[in-house]
Amino acid sequence: MKNYWNQAITFQQYLQVAEQRLHHPLDDEQKEFHGYYELGVQRMERALKTFKVDDELLKSLKAKNFEGKLLIISEPWCGDASATVPAVTQFFEAAGNEVKIFLRDSDPSLINQFLVNGTQSIPIVIVLDADFQVLAHWGPRPQYGNELLLKFKQDPESYPREDFYNDLQVYYAKNRGNDAISEIIKLI
Repeated sequence: MKNYWNQAITFQQYLQVAEQRLHHPLDDEQKEFHGYYELGVQRMERALKTFKVDDELLKSLKAKNFEGKLLIISEPWCGDASATVPAVTQFFEAAGNEVKIFLRDSDPSLINQFLVNGTQSIPIVIVLDADFQVLAHWGPRPQYGNELLLKFKQDPESYPREDFYNDLQVYYAKNRGNDAISEIIKLI
């Protein structure tokens, strides 16, 4: 894991990557994902403006004496990532833990160790100890988001994709990352 950590970037660098890909796409794929990058940047900026560290969650984390770090596998075009990565990063950095982001599409060997139902779903938050050993992992979305996805997959006729996406984004905007943070703390 240490090699992946050394290749990972800070959250500020991640924001710069998102802006660069939005305004100066390097290839057809980045051009094709333009709308997703645009939404991702908007959502991350909103998340940064509205996020506040929850004191109770901070107390829960402090009680665990966690001295490790988080490595997040992500991409700035991902809707789940744009809703959770800013909050998770801000919270754990405020608690004194290092956080870095590994771009999923730069090297599939890391995400392939953390497949979700056989897919390269993101974000994946890897909880590492001080020696880069994996303690746990979380992702790609909080339990409530998974429940919405299951509802959509079970009956897309009565719960269409557009309703699922809308409900998920409304949930993310209201929750501000607190469920994701709480679920990660429980894994530590």
